[in-house]
Amino acid sequence: MADGPDGIAGAAASAVLLDVREPHEWAAGHAPGAIPLSLSALVAGSPLPRAARGRPLVVICRSGNRSREAVALLIARGLDAVDVIGGMRAWALADLPVIDARGQGGSIA
Repeated sequence: MADGPDGIAGAAASAVLLDVREPHEWAAGHAPGAIPLSLSALVAGSPLPRAARGRPLVVICRSGNRSREAVALLIARGLDAVDVIGGMRAWALADLPVIDARGQGGSIA
């Protein structure tokens, strides 16, 4: 993350939350503003969605297993990526918002 006048706060503000769960999991419930790209697509060599390119990545899945694997792949590609430990389960337990594909209250699949 960038050092400078904004320090970590500035880098965090520009980071993208990349959700690497499968499409049906993302549709059931995800963090607002999260960008979906499944781990299976990432492993197959899919490029990052345009909104995630050139930005620090905060990677999340359901429990943290797939996001750890995704972070390793992203770092191997030379990208700046960190894992959300505990995934969407921890996110929801922390009472952070979860929405479905329609923007309504979602659930963790």
